[in-house]
Amino acid sequence: MASDSPLQISRLLLSSLGMQTYLYHRDRVPQDSAILVVSNHRSFLDAPLLMSAIDRPIRFACHHYMGQVPVMREIVAKLGCFPLEVPEQRQQSFFHQAIQLLRTQQAVGVFPEGTQPMINSPDRTEMGDFQRGFAHLALKAPVQNLAVLPVAIAVQSETKTSAVPLKLLSFFDPSEPLFHQEGWHPLVMYQRVNVLVGRPFWITPSQRQQYQGKQARTIVGDLTTHCHDNIQDLLKQGCY
Repeated sequence: MASDSPLQISRLLLSSLGMQTYLYHRDRVPQDSAILVVSNHRSFLDAPLLMSAIDRPIRFACHHYMGQVPVMREIVAKLGCFPLEVPEQRQQSFFHQAIQLLRTQQAVGVFPEGTQPMINSPDRTEMGDFQRGFAHLALKAPVQNLAVLPVAIAVQSETKTSAVPLKLLSFFDPSEPLFHQEGWHPLVMYQRVNVLVGRPFWITPSQRQQYQGKQARTIVGDLTTHCHDNIQDLLKQGCY
């Protein structure tokens, strides 16, 4: 493995920070197939943490501004992340890039809560609603043996500091409403964290057949709810 690979960089970063990480249910991670990793989100450390935990490079979709801010864009590029486009092109670009990666049996990662928990830093046992884009991707992608893998990041101890003014970030991404409020973007650093892997949800041909017409909304909603509730349960287990 190259010393500058996303996986190696992730391991070095977490090691340098002295973070204590405990992994549960590692045996649930599929080894020889494309996987769509779905997780809760509260820190910039989540992407390298998940890569290190499941021992596999993951191509994460990240917020648009992360590809615009100097230094940060270099970091996310090194980690193999692909920043989302502006809202008008976001969905089409996300689907195109993610499907190409999944078709080559790679792992793609998403944080369906979006920007909200990164800015507002809810209690470590709480999760926001999930956006449904990942479910559309899983059902739409023409990929055999695709597994949706729910993973919970359960923080035991962390510190929070102020990173940058939110209004400064609005210069790089004016489309994000959260960046137009007063205050600072928090920087959450983990000291001790549990990573709990849920059971993979394999996408079947019959489910893809249902992804059309009026049935599509129902099956997308079911998959979104399944992942959200699974991660919520794992999160509660890991935080106590």
